[in-house]
Amino acid sequence: MPRKQRRVSAFFKILAVLTVTCGLLLAVGYYAITSLKPLEVAEPEPTESCTITANGDTRDLDVEQAANAATVNGVAFALDMPEDAVVIAYATVWQESKFFNIDYGDRDSLGLFQQRPSQEWGEPEQIMDQVFATRSFYEELKEVPGYQEMPVYEAAQAVQRSADGFAYDQHEDLSRVMAAAFNGSGGPAVSCWYESKTSPKSDVAEAKAELKRVFGTDPDDLPVTDGPRTGEIGWSMAVWAVTHARDYGLASVTFGDQRWRAVAGKEGWSTVPDGAARGTLVLK
Repeated sequence: MPRKQRRVSAFFKILAVLTVTCGLLLAVGYYAITSLKPLEVAEPEPTESCTITANGDTRDLDVEQAANAATVNGVAFALDMPEDAVVIAYATVWQESKFFNIDYGDRDSLGLFQQRPSQEWGEPEQIMDQVFATRSFYEELKEVPGYQEMPVYEAAQAVQRSADGFAYDQHEDLSRVMAAAFNGSGGPAVSCWYESKTSPKSDVAEAKAELKRVFGTDPDDLPVTDGPRTGEIGWSMAVWAVTHARDYGLASVTFGDQRWRAVAGKEGWSTVPDGAARGTLVLK
């Protein structure tokens, strides 16, 4: 066979082998894409969380978020603000900080409400105090004529004067669920569970002192007749204590015949025969 013909024959043999090989690779690739399932990596279970239930809805919050929400609600009791004011405050905080007390923001903005020292909201350390910041927000809201009749986003914008006031509107539904849960009218509507079931130190006295600073009422003075219009102050204090149980090493929170125990984990509240006297709060 002439040399030229041998070269052509070898070329076609190589081409045929490459064609078959590519076909096999394509077939294997197609099978892998269509038949093999991707590796599923499960997200780790949270080690602590809070659950709120109100208005037929249940939501989960980070513990820090729930604790700050309880404080924003509690300050409304101290100022005798209506539930509508809490809804407006909640919508604002969701947009500004997602209920994390952050020490940064646009320009010199700080804290839950992203208030600016340069706009006379207070000194940085004051703004980072959730009680001070919340009180400042409510005091400004009081000065907005007819804020209860306004759409939530308009009332929030009247206080905040942000670049996009309509952004607050997207948080209204969740804010109403939260306000109904934290104001105490639904009883044990907030429950938290923590990675650490026990604490080496329980500081009940400090927890009560902070409750008084937040709510403007000493928890030892419960029950309160003709309390603030915000909601049921006793239950609101109880759920505040649950959201702050980790901070103060609280093992249990009892209001009436309902008790939350840290060791109960996700089970949360339960009815107990040896509960507190009617309308009183017991922390241990």
